[in-house]
Amino acid sequence: MRQRNRQLAASGTGLRLEIRQQRLGLRGPLPCPKGTAARPVQRISLGLPATAEGVAAALDQLARVREAIERGRFSWEHWRRRPAAAAPSADAVPAGQPSPAPAPLASAGGPAGAAGLTPLLAGFEVAFFADPRRRRRPAGSRSTWSGAYRPYLRRLATLAAASGEATVAVDVPLLERVLESYPLASRSRQQCGLALGALARHLQLPLPADWSERSGGYGLHVARFRGLPSDARILELVAAIPNPRWRLAYGLMATYGLRNHEVFFCDLSALAPGGDRVLRVLPTSKTGEHQVWPFQPDWVERFGLEGLGEGGAELPRVCTDLRRTTLQQVGRRVAEQFRRYGLPITPYDLRHAWAVRTIHIGLPDTVAARMMGHSVAIHTRTYHHWITRRDQQQAVDTALARLRQSAPNGHRSP
Repeated sequence: MRQRNRQLAASGTGLRLEIRQQRLGLRGPLPCPKGTAARPVQRISLGLPATAEGVAAALDQLARVREAIERGRFSWEHWRRRPAAAAPSADAVPAGQPSPAPAPLASAGGPAGAAGLTPLLAGFEVAFFADPRRRRRPAGSRSTWSGAYRPYLRRLATLAAASGEATVAVDVPLLERVLESYPLASRSRQQCGLALGALARHLQLPLPADWSERSGGYGLHVARFRGLPSDARILELVAAIPNPRWRLAYGLMATYGLRNHEVFFCDLSALAPGGDRVLRVLPTSKTGEHQVWPFQPDWVERFGLEGLGEGGAELPRVCTDLRRTTLQQVGRRVAEQFRRYGLPITPYDLRHAWAVRTIHIGLPDTVAARMMGHSVAIHTRTYHHWITRRDQQQAVDTALARLRQSAPNGHRSP
């Protein structure tokens, strides 16, 4: 139990498992029953036996509670009006309120074999957050798990439940079925391949040699490279944002290629007069601390970003307390504002346009990838179209230069 609670602490959650009268429960900061913003330490009785199987099921319930809190859907009614060991059901939801979030990893009510996946997948979740690399960035790790792992593990549990078999094993055929359920060359298929690949490594399950090839194929050149806004279009669209605070957020993303949530997790002091204008993305962001330079540099003045360094201007008031929100929710708020203002581009279009700009001016891929907070492999795959064109153009220019040097007066040697 202590080891499990240490792993939970490393994952960044305040919830813990506890044993009371030989039964398992949860204890930690939970939404106030009176509806205030306070989160006093409270208990949830699960009615599960204090056994290895009970602990696995309790971890599953803890994940349900944590997800409901993150989504703002937690309700004490779901936990007080139910049999002791049962999971909350849709019937327990008060009229007019949203249904509780589905089980994070296994489908409630499925066959016994599918339900048997719950301890296995709950163990994978614990191992994910126990990784020392994840522990250094708990907020980013929670966001990654919620957006990049949990949906695909749910799909796995759903397909396992649909098999109708009494027992279901996580094997290569099942993983292949999950992967093939996503469209070819789609972002979701690529992410599914990464998530299931991590699960396979956790289970020491060898994957086919062509797994990466089958799960890959997504690139910006496939998805939307033809629709990326030009620099002129980016400067034109800012006029469609009436709120000056959101114009500054837009300007930061355009000038620095920031992720949605990174706008609110940056040290902006370098934007003040005399500063070097190099932003420091804080360690609490998705991929940890990194520095990023402006491209185009003159956009700092064009968007009026100097005021953010001086303190004379402010960004939108968005909750950034990661005890009460998540990086994903902060990023979602930005995307919602783009839609609200009717912008024909997404926040990530600004990020992609920044990356393409660095390619055109010849910034090394390793440097650009570091500024964007992702690996060189992801950078190369995502921006393959422009990188290939740049490299080919450089090779052609070099060849033509040699040709001109070997042929004085502009004529080729016989």
